[in-house]
Amino acid sequence: MRDGYVARWRGREYEASPDGDNVRIYQPGPGDDFEPVRPGRFVRVLPLAEFEDVAYVRTTCTWKGEPFIVLAEHDTWLRVEYTGGRWPVAQALGLEEFDFGVYQGWAPASEVTDLREHRV
Repeated sequence: MRDGYVARWRGREYEASPDGDNVRIYQPGPGDDFEPVRPGRFVRVLPLAEFEDVAYVRTTCTWKGEPFIVLAEHDTWLRVEYTGGRWPVAQALGLEEFDFGVYQGWAPASEVTDLREHRV
């Protein structure tokens, strides 16, 4: 499940982090002048103009008939954030109030439907 920036460089898509006129791209191993950040994570910073595409990718789904964003995945569970905007529904689903008006919880992946990736 993806939720974050991606950038296409030399025909390959990377996890990315835009920063002004530059973009940091990441990969799990060394190569192509990538510098180590920590074991299993390497970064390279390039000017925005060098990229074929930079976009934000968000995964959405439906759980118990309600709309959600998928934030993470762990084993057979998905970390989801409710986007329906109705407090009584969030409460009935047993979601935690992560921030004011922001409700999150863990949903069994087997109960989630309509998984879709959106590029912005």
